[in-house]
Amino acid sequence: MKKKTVNDVTQLNQIDVREIVKPASVAELQQLIKSHDGPVSFGGGRYSMGGQIGTDNTLFIDMTGLNAVTGYDPAKKEITVQTGARWQDVIARIDPDDLSVSIMQSYSNFTVGGALSVNAHGRYIGQGPVIKSVKEIKIVTADGDLKTASPTQNSELFYGAIGGYGGLGAIVEAKLDLADNVNVERSIAKMLRADYAEFFDRNIRGNADVVFHNGDFYPPDYDTITSVTYTKTDKPATVPDRLRPKKEVYLAEYLSIFAMTQVPGVNKLRPMVDEKIRFKTDEVVPRNYEASRYVEELEPSTRAMTTFVLQEYFVPADKLDEFAPKMAAILQKHDVNALNVSIRHAEQDPGSVMAWAQQGDVFAFVLYYKQWNNEEARQKVGTWTRELVDAAIESGGTYYLPYQMHATDAQFKQAYPRSDEFFALKKKYDPDNKFRNRLWDKYDPNGPQVDPETPQFRREHTKLGQMKKKFADAVTPKKRGGSKPPSIGAIT
Repeated sequence: MKKKTVNDVTQLNQIDVREIVKPASVAELQQLIKSHDGPVSFGGGRYSMGGQIGTDNTLFIDMTGLNAVTGYDPAKKEITVQTGARWQDVIARIDPDDLSVSIMQSYSNFTVGGALSVNAHGRYIGQGPVIKSVKEIKIVTADGDLKTASPTQNSELFYGAIGGYGGLGAIVEAKLDLADNVNVERSIAKMLRADYAEFFDRNIRGNADVVFHNGDFYPPDYDTITSVTYTKTDKPATVPDRLRPKKEVYLAEYLSIFAMTQVPGVNKLRPMVDEKIRFKTDEVVPRNYEASRYVEELEPSTRAMTTFVLQEYFVPADKLDEFAPKMAAILQKHDVNALNVSIRHAEQDPGSVMAWAQQGDVFAFVLYYKQWNNEEARQKVGTWTRELVDAAIESGGTYYLPYQMHATDAQFKQAYPRSDEFFALKKKYDPDNKFRNRLWDKYDPNGPQVDPETPQFRREHTKLGQMKKKFADAVTPKKRGGSKPPSIGAIT
């Protein structure tokens, strides 16, 4: 059987899978999992960026066919959806009733299941990880059984599966809390980085009227922050649409991204560009309008030679001023081609095993940067990533797992001190390690301990590496005589 290929949005993590299937019902999914005697992996929107969607030679299950609304009670402000649904579809369903999603990422393309699997968060003040809005999930385990889990029923499965990156099973349905779709007014404030914590405490923390907030932390100096806040208002909307319309082409955004990351010196103009263009006018919009953003706004025109990647670090709220200058120094030292760093706030996780908001509230530092698609660039990124991980851990924080897996085993264990508990749950619910992906292949002590970040792995498991190997084999002299063949790494 010819292998099929899947990849994530970065195009850095090609995975050759045995077969790709897209079940149309939960019963079909149960049968696929129960009957397949090899490894299984799952994918939705595929916005994780380090191989979390799968691993080699698995049965890859595309979850996007399971996208139905299975229950909806506007009076109770709750909705039950299959997890292949995208957030934009959920928003469209509830908007006519003036309801909104309680917690989701900043962009609406992601699937509900993907958000649950990584325990996502957004810019919602007074909230935190998405698990805080989940009343109940249904999950298919390795034996094909469909189990219901909540904070009071099968709670260890509930707190293990959300944020568990598909390691315990396929989350197929979720019952979610909803919020009111109020109008929100945008306000902008510029300040020195050193003044941000005081600004946040005085204006944002504990303010029940603030819905969305983030601070943009700009390269190359990283010494100023632009605060962007959306506050509840009775003012009428200044836009005609209830939901954000999707453009055919995001030309202005493409050109801006190119200029900021490719033209020398232009990134210094980013604060001025935001002030004069992006945030030029006052804006009042429905909450759903701001929640229905499309990730294409950040998508480059091509990823053929370079790509854009996210990383994220979490530190306790009182350590913001300790971590921020460390992060800035590391990014400057390694000349990281960052578009920006967005600072968000999140409340403590209620109990998920692989929690990133582990003790008290945290600030998240979301780094969006550009890198070349070659081995040298990947190795360089690995070096400064591990320095950032160390800096976060030193500040009592952690790093986020949906991204490239440059962290060492020791760093992973330090950052996620309950990981042994998670792996024990995985052994209990998935004793034969059926549910596989490259994240757990690397860090699970009961797994194959394969590190997809090694050059050797990529030589053996990517199309480019395989092409290099074929070429090297072709020019390798036979046993008798001949000169030494060129090294694979030297072949371009």
